[in-house]
Amino acid sequence: MYKTMKMFFFLCLLIVGILSNSYCCEPYHQGVRTQNQRDQENQNTLQQTVGKNVCRFACCFYKEISSRENSGNIFFSPLSISTAFAMLTLGARSDTLTQILKVLSFNPRDISEKEIHEGYRQLMEMVNRKNEGLQLNMGNVLFVLDRLKPQDKFLNDLRNFYEGEAYPMNFKRADQAQIRINEYVAERTNGKIKDLINNLDPLTEILLISYIYLNAEWEKPFDPKYTKKSKFFVDGKRAVEVPMMFGIGLFNHGYDEQLSSTVVQMDYKGGASAFFILPDQGRMKKLEKRLSCERMSRWRTLVSKRSVNLYLPKFTLYGTYNLKNVLYKMGIMDVFTDKADLSGITGQPQHRISQAIHKAVVKVDETGTEAAAATGMEIVPMSVPVTVKFDRPFLMMITMKETILFMGKIVNPLKKD
Repeated sequence: MYKTMKMFFFLCLLIVGILSNSYCCEPYHQGVRTQNQRDQENQNTLQQTVGKNVCRFACCFYKEISSRENSGNIFFSPLSISTAFAMLTLGARSDTLTQILKVLSFNPRDISEKEIHEGYRQLMEMVNRKNEGLQLNMGNVLFVLDRLKPQDKFLNDLRNFYEGEAYPMNFKRADQAQIRINEYVAERTNGKIKDLINNLDPLTEILLISYIYLNAEWEKPFDPKYTKKSKFFVDGKRAVEVPMMFGIGLFNHGYDEQLSSTVVQMDYKGGASAFFILPDQGRMKKLEKRLSCERMSRWRTLVSKRSVNLYLPKFTLYGTYNLKNVLYKMGIMDVFTDKADLSGITGQPQHRISQAIHKAVVKVDETGTEAAAATGMEIVPMSVPVTVKFDRPFLMMITMKETILFMGKIVNPLKKD
């Protein structure tokens, strides 16, 4: 029935340039653990623990972005942002460290810094594992002013926990440094992001880049011959014409009555999954307000295979965010001011973050015909299929083993930025 390959491209980059009060919206739920409990968690669930905190951070970050007037389309990688600032805690001290851990949803009484870094290491190992039909690369790099000498412990921890790299850079020649950094980013994102950095500050001393790139195929691809122009209702009054993909068959589908939303899960080859969440007419605010990790976790058991006529628009999104503004409001304040203490990086405390930019790209369409011969027929039960049409604003999540890789809201599929 389906004859083409579905390609999904995601990439996300975070850049942080370092120069010479409200906290996360989800509270901690666990109490102080015993040493035996910690040892057992070390062996079994550190990756899951960190993954759950990435989810909490994702909800907080999303709510902060969506609360802004005319937020429009939203797309970001909570895993990439969280990982980059977790890396920063390797060199953060005093209140600077406390604030970052708090916003990332970590309680020092509940989990040690070493356990946090080990959990991220396990997550990165999972993300970078080779899977057939799925290309997912995540990495981190430091560009350091060539006259600075980062602490050996920081560099070793960066390498051991985050597979991070460090390169000397002459930021005084900002134009040349900018070219080299942009070339590095473009190469590691298969050219999906070019000219990431503009107007690089020549006073920058350290630049931290965290990137994640996903290219995956649908387990159940769409056939482009069924893609037709159709109306997408941006709001109650305005509609735009979009290319609407169509598929019929068994899809993981369900209805969340508490959130008044329809949930569709689509799987990719290699273990990743996409969740598309369509609130009932006029219920987007309700969905966003009540969004939580617990509710998102229930979607996995809520959905079941059912006969569905599925309509999903093609779209490309570019999400760009000034993290300095967003995270400051979320509670990471000192690191952006003269109060910052990042002495664990260079041995001196008088450095602060001057720039923090997050950029994410998602392209959703059907491309290629190479997989046509490998696509088998699907047995559909003799029942009237449910029609699910994503023709108004909806949410999306991309996950791998319950860790949120990407999260977003599509308000207008034609608007890329």
